[in-house]
Amino acid sequence: MNGVPFDGTANITLPLDLPVGSPVPYALSTPPAGWLQCNGQTFNKTTYPQLALAYPSGVLPDLRGEFIRGWDDGRDVDPGRSLLSAQNDAMQPITAKWVIDDMAAGGDINYPPSGALYIDSSERVNYDAVSTRARSGARGVFDSSLQTRTANETRPRNIAFNYIVRAA
Repeated sequence: MNGVPFDGTANITLPLDLPVGSPVPYALSTPPAGWLQCNGQTFNKTTYPQLALAYPSGVLPDLRGEFIRGWDDGRDVDPGRSLLSAQNDAMQPITAKWVIDDMAAGGDINYPPSGALYIDSSERVNYDAVSTRARSGARGVFDSSLQTRTANETRPRNIAFNYIVRAA
């Protein structure tokens, strides 16, 4: 690849033999000369005709805070997606079952709960019918953070880079 080694400044030259339009992870906040940040900005298709071949709309994808996912292209792992299409976050469902029945023969069934379930001891649930056992019902709570790391989004481990594209 043709280019100049990184000298610790923002005045560097990145390789020019990378395909125009290919996002490149970049470790600085400001792209070097001849490169644009993938931040959803429009660009002049006449000034950058090669970039317009990759992005005919004249708008770069906004890759700030996003992960790039390989195109399915018939593999059937992520079917129905087209190139450059966006996809919202999602996670596989977490389910649980818990039986609480103080009237059951043999005593408690699946009590106490385990995994992502726990008993909220701050509030008791009373039966409408008369219980033959000393205690009343319990309120079960599902909390996936008891089993997994949680956040306001589902994401893999990652390192933040600035995605840039060559402007040509």
